[in-house]
Amino acid sequence: MKALLAAVFLLVPLAATAQGEPAAVEACRAYAQKELAREGVQAIDVVLERDATLALERSARKVGSQPVSAVLTGNGAVVLKAAPSVELSFLCLLADQKRAVFFSWLPRQHPSALAQCRRSPEVRAEARACLELLLRTAERDLGDAYAHRFQEANERGEAALAAYRRAADEWRQYRDAECARRHGLAPAGVTPEDYQVACVVELTRRRALDMQ
Repeated sequence: MKALLAAVFLLVPLAATAQGEPAAVEACRAYAQKELAREGVQAIDVVLERDATLALERSARKVGSQPVSAVLTGNGAVVLKAAPSVELSFLCLLADQKRAVFFSWLPRQHPSALAQCRRSPEVRAEARACLELLLRTAERDLGDAYAHRFQEANERGEAALAAYRRAADEWRQYRDAECARRHGLAPAGVTPEDYQVACVVELTRRRALDMQ
């Protein structure tokens, strides 16, 4: 699989890309759904975002013996019935505009907490509980990262430990102030409180990544 993915990335040119065509997007979405079903994943939908990240690259090459006419990349999600959606990026190979031959989910940087809690109707009805679950998970991950950094600072002495504590306290003050600011910027259909909690989730996740 690693060799195949390495070959795939060689197919993708460095030139600017264009938006994916609807037929190619649907072919890749249907292929992804079949792959998830084959793996036993109980997904109620697969979403491929038609946004600025969606790109269709023309190609006239082969991966092994498989001809590839295009490579579609972008962001998407696996929508679950009673859990937050899984937000991912993807890569899809197409033999032609209506026939996908390979699909792979990839890690997605900075997923939207609101999207995770609003894609499924069942989860959307309990959006606050969903966001609070995501926040608990993000805080736990941050706590794990902080534990390692605390030990590292402690081994370096009192000055390093004091600097670590000051940075942690000031970051949390920034996070809470920034998300309080966003409270009044909620888009239509989203409560200000949910928008604020989603902000806290996303900034906490980013901090955890920064501290790793």
